[in-house]
Amino acid sequence: MSLLLRGLLVAAGAITALFVARDAPNFAVVEGMVAVLIIAAIVLALALTRKK
Repeated sequence: MSLLLRGLLVAAGAITALFVARDAPNFAVVEGMVAVLIIAAIVLALALTRKK
């Protein structure tokens, strides 16, 4: 589980770094929001693919 979350935060950090500087004071907040959006997108994709 820890490896999954670490991978998610690495992906969120890479995406966030495209829009916000890493030394910005709100980088961690934006990174968390991007991580939540990634989780929501994964859940949505799983829900739509499993629907019959």
